[in-house]
Amino acid sequence: MPNSKIDVVVFPGTFDPVTYGHLDIIRRAAKLYHRLIVAVGDNPLKSAVFTPEERRQMMIEHTADLPNIKVMTYTGLTVEFARHIGAGVILRGIRDNMDLHAELEIATANRIIGDIETVFLMTSGQHVLTSSTLIKQIVEIGSYDSQHLARLVPLDVAQRLEERLRRQPPAVRVDRLPD
Repeated sequence: MPNSKIDVVVFPGTFDPVTYGHLDIIRRAAKLYHRLIVAVGDNPLKSAVFTPEERRQMMIEHTADLPNIKVMTYTGLTVEFARHIGAGVILRGIRDNMDLHAELEIATANRIIGDIETVFLMTSGQHVLTSSTLIKQIVEIGSYDSQHLARLVPLDVAQRLEERLRRQPPAVRVDRLPD
């Protein structure tokens, strides 16, 4: 019988947009935990492209085949949300040592103020460099093929990003090399 403290696990993030890296962590965690709450939140330090409800819907679409996953939105501190829903663990994905450094500080604070542990899953190798911020920058200022972007995010997400962010095709300016 599962320990009631770890029966419910929260995987929080802005998921703006959902990437294959996020989905990899979710699919792997779904095999480890009885109930996984994917918590779509807001980060006041980031400017979101999609509303919380749009992000929730995209996440639902891409996790619909996982019966032990529930996608919810929340505001405020993650640790307070986790306590409110009875979660015993906060799950975080780690891409590199910079992520680890930042996440350790947050995990320590969450344990002190909320008595909730944080568990880290390392991102799979093919997703180590996948970043929602980088993906948004590529769409907003770059010129690319949607099929290439679909290596990082689901194709429908790439298309939604294009609709929201795409401006006129960028004019590429190349200065002449000196003679």
